[in-house]
Amino acid sequence: MNEHSRSTELADLPAVDLVAGYRTRTLSPVEVVESVLDRVQACEPLLCATYALDPDGARAAARESERRWGRGEPDGPVDGVPVTIKENIATRGVPVPLGTAATERVPAAEDAPAAARLRESGAVILGKTTMPDYGMLSSGASSFHHLARNPWNPDRTPGGSSAGAGAAAAAGYGPLHVGTDIGGSIRLPAGWCGIVGLKPSFGRIPVDPPYIGRVVGPMTRTVADTALLASVLAAPDERDHTELPPADIDWAALDGDARGLRIGLLLDGGAGLPVEPAVTDAVRAAAERFEAAGAVVEPLAPILTREMLDGLDLFWRYRAWNDISALPEQRRAHVLPDIAAWAAGARDASAAQVFHGFSQMDAISASANRAVRGLDFLLSPVAPIPAFPAEQAYPTGDSRLPMEHIAFTVPFNMSGQPAVSVNCGYTPDGLPIGLQIAGRRFDDVGVLRLASLHERIRPPQRPWPSPVGSRTAG
Repeated sequence: MNEHSRSTELADLPAVDLVAGYRTRTLSPVEVVESVLDRVQACEPLLCATYALDPDGARAAARESERRWGRGEPDGPVDGVPVTIKENIATRGVPVPLGTAATERVPAAEDAPAAARLRESGAVILGKTTMPDYGMLSSGASSFHHLARNPWNPDRTPGGSSAGAGAAAAAGYGPLHVGTDIGGSIRLPAGWCGIVGLKPSFGRIPVDPPYIGRVVGPMTRTVADTALLASVLAAPDERDHTELPPADIDWAALDGDARGLRIGLLLDGGAGLPVEPAVTDAVRAAAERFEAAGAVVEPLAPILTREMLDGLDLFWRYRAWNDISALPEQRRAHVLPDIAAWAAGARDASAAQVFHGFSQMDAISASANRAVRGLDFLLSPVAPIPAFPAEQAYPTGDSRLPMEHIAFTVPFNMSGQPAVSVNCGYTPDGLPIGLQIAGRRFDDVGVLRLASLHERIRPPQRPWPSPVGSRTAG
C-alpha cells in the first residue's frame, strides 16, 4: 500500500474502526488526523465547509491521544477520533457568529455541552463547520461564511442549517460531525449529502441555550458512528433545564430485524412542495424492502396542514424580526438580505396572529404523536426534492415561501420524537435521496436500529464523492 492510498483510507475510516485500531495499536491518531487535514486542505477551497479550523490544536490533541492509548488509558469512547462541531455550538475561545456578519465576534467563555463532552472524551476537535444566518435557512448561504457546497455536485447546496457539517461528512473530513436541528437542520443536509443524521428525542442531548424544538445531534457516514457519537453527547449537563432524566441507554444495540413491526408510510407532506417522483420511488422502495423483511407497512395521511406550517413560519419570522430589529443599524445592515426580507414579513403582525402562530407548534406536536399511535415507526422522505442550486437561499427562491420543504421534518421537532435520515437511493443525475425514520418519543435506539437494518438491506451504495478540482463531481 503506498502512502497516498493509506492516507485516503484513514480519512474515510468509520469512527468505530478507528477506535478499534487505536486499541490494538494498528492505527495512530496522529496519522489519522494528518490524513483528515490533507483531505480538508484538498477539498475546502471548493466546499467551504469549515470555520475556525485549528490544525495545530488538532495535531496536539492527536499526540496527547496517542500517548493515552499507548498507556491503555483512553479518556472516553471517541478518544483520538477527529470531529467537527457546528459553528453555533460554543467552543471556548472561538467566536460564535451564528452564520451572520451582523454579530459581534466575542470569543466563547466556555464549551457548550456537546463540545465539553467531546473534549472530555478525548476527541480531536478539528474546528467548526459553517451555517447560514441565524440557522434559519436550509442552505449554505451566509453573510459571514463563504457559500458551502455539496460534495456530490458542488453546484448544489449541501442543505442547512448544518450545511458545513453535511458537506464535511460526505467529503470525508473525519468520521464524526455535530449539527443542530430545529426544523430539519440535521436531517435535510444529511439527506441531500447521503449521510446519516439523527435528530434525537427533545432533551436527550443537552443544549445550551435550549429552545422549543432545538436539538443537537450526530452527522456521520454510518449508523454505528451516529450511535457512538450519540453515546458521548447524551451525557447530562445542568445548563439545559429541558434535558431528559439520565438514562442507561445501550446505544450500540443496533442488531434487529423487521419481523412483526408496524410501520407507517407517509408520502404526502400535507403542505409545501410536491414530492418529486424520484424521491417517492426511492422511499416507496425502502418501505417495500422492510415489508419483504417481515414488517407490516401501511399508508398514512399527512401530519401537517397549511395552517400549521404558515403559523409556525409566522412565529419564527416574528421572533427573528424582534431580534434583528433590535440590532444597531450598522450591524442590522449586514444580515443576509434573504433573511432580513423573511423576518420583515412579520413586522406588522398582530399579537393575535403571533399567538396563533405559536399555538400551531403544539398543534403540530399533537398531530405528529397521534400519527404513530399503534405504530412502531414511520417512514417518509426527508425532503420532497433533491438538493437545489447552491446559490439559492430557499428551494423556492422566494423568502415569502421559505418553509415549503420542511413538511416531513419539522413535525418531529415540535413533537420531540426521534427521527433519523439515512440514504435510500439517488436521482437520475446522481444526487442522494434521504429516507426519514421516525419513532415514538424517547425511542432513539429504536430508530437507529431500524436505520441500521436499512443499511444492511438496501442496494449497494455509490462511492463517496471526490469533489477536488471539479464543480460537477459525483
